[in-house]
Formats: sequence, C-alpha cells, structure tokens
Amino acid sequence: METKVTSHIVKGVILSTITIVFSTIVYVFNLYEMQSLNYLNYGLIIAGLIYGAILYSNENNNHVTFGNVFAHGFKTTAVIIAITSIYTILSIKFLFPEIVDISLRISRKKMESNPQIPKDTIEQNLNFVKEYFVSLTLGFSMVGLAILGLIGSLIGAAVAKKNTNPFENSAA
Repeated sequence: METKVTSHIVKGVILSTITIVFSTIVYVFNLYEMQSLNYLNYGLIIAGLIYGAILYSNENNNHVTFGNVFAHGFKTTAVIIAITSIYTILSIKFLFPEIVDISLRISRKKMESNPQIPKDTIEQNLNFVKEYFVSLTLGFSMVGLAILGLIGSLIGAAVAKKNTNPFENSAA
C-alpha cells in the first residue's frame, strides 16, 4: 500500500493560518511592542518547516535527497508567502487600517529616543513610511519569510532522514 504524501500546499496553508492567527492575537491584545512575540512567530514558522521536511521524508519512506526535501520546504514557504501577503494587504487596507498609525507611533517613539536623529529627519522618514506603508510592509514581510523559509528548509533537509547514497550511480 502506497503512503500518501502531504502536499506542500496543505503544509503552507496550515503554517500560514498559524501565523495569521498569531498576528491577529498580537493585534487584538495590543502586544505590538513585544519583540519577543515576533521571534516566537519566526520560531513557529521555522519549526513548522523543519517538521514538514521530516514528515515529507518519512512519508516517502526516507527515499529522498537533500534537494528533494529542501525543494519541498521552499515550496511550502512560497505558499506561506502568497497567503500571508494576501492577508497583509487585506489587514492593512480593510481589517485593521489603524495599524498604520499604531506602527508610525511606535516608530516615532523609537526614533525620538535616539538623540542623534534630528527632528526633521524623523518627520521625513515617517512621511515616507506612511506613504509607502503597504509596499514596505509587504516587501519586508516577503523577504523576511523567504529568509525564514530558506533557514527552515535547509535545517529540515539536513535533519530529515535519507536512505539514499549520493555517491551511488543509479544508471549503472
């Protein structure tokens, strides 16, 4: 009996849902300034990708290569990026439009705490960020998730059990 392999799409949807629920909880309970929660969210994504890679290897009876497992993990990452990008746009534009002002207020407070930043520079930076908030947030989110996906996929591919010999020539 052939075992069924869980699709990277299913894994991506599950991890995206976890990320979206987590960020919604952070928003609802006004926990934006707790940087440790961001790290926890990053850790959940990496751990999910590692688990997904191990699961993929096990579902294939460990007859996989490093490249197979890595590709599966990065495909999962692509699904996560697509879904969270859509959520990011929807949340900024429709669900939580006040997040723009909240983010700007937090940024202002951080910049004002640094005496080396002139007041006019703070205003220029905040005006720029306000004008391009969606684009900047989406861009940084996509790049950040891609980096997390790269890390999680590499670790997952490295720790997943493999029963193949890379030095074996299958054509012989």
